[in-house]
Amino acid sequence: MKTRSLFSPSLILLFSLWALISPSHSFNCSLLKLASGKKQYSNCTELPTLNSTLHFTFNATNSSLSLAFSAPFANPNGWIAWGINPTTTRMVGSQALIAFKNKGSLVVKTYNLSSYSSIVEGELSFDVWDLEAETDHDGKMVIYGSLKVPASVEKVNQVWQVGSGVINDHPMKHGFAKGNLDSLGELKLMDKVSLNASSHAPTPQVANNDEGDGWRVREINVALWILALLSVMCF
Repeated sequence: MKTRSLFSPSLILLFSLWALISPSHSFNCSLLKLASGKKQYSNCTELPTLNSTLHFTFNATNSSLSLAFSAPFANPNGWIAWGINPTTTRMVGSQALIAFKNKGSLVVKTYNLSSYSSIVEGELSFDVWDLEAETDHDGKMVIYGSLKVPASVEKVNQVWQVGSGVINDHPMKHGFAKGNLDSLGELKLMDKVSLNASSHAPTPQVANNDEGDGWRVREINVALWILALLSVMCF
């Protein structure tokens, strides 16, 4: 009698699809949970460079963006930064929040990045408030803050960065490795989603920085459809 293998092609495919839609591949913000847990955000994303993450909530009613940016120190005396370029997708011209240690305490200050070698402290072209910083249990620094964005905007040009030195409370220029130079992209504040029948508000969506933002959602939907079809075929 021929014994049927437990690892049939259908079963292997089922396991593969399960791995695809398992939590490790889903946009579950609990996987990127901030250490302190003192603030909650509607969206989160793992940024593609510098081992950094961004949590944020966008309020379209008053065009405000609340955020928490997390990144590891380049060294214990370094700095981290997150900012917006109001005009282009480049790093030069960005207006940033930079956090570093000042006399043993963490501070967050505002800077204009007029060039790669010039970091000038000053007021930004948009309002910012509730700025603070902390370190988490993983040794990362977190910048918290809120800012105003132009009305009706759906996306902004974001930049993020880490630097290795601060001299006399002045952040020195960052490195020029690929990770440093690639730390920029678009941040979608709002996704066009339809209202479901049981709710009067769209379900919060997690934003990405890649142009193909919806590919994982589409992939999961296809996987679920295939799982349903296989369940009918196998049983």
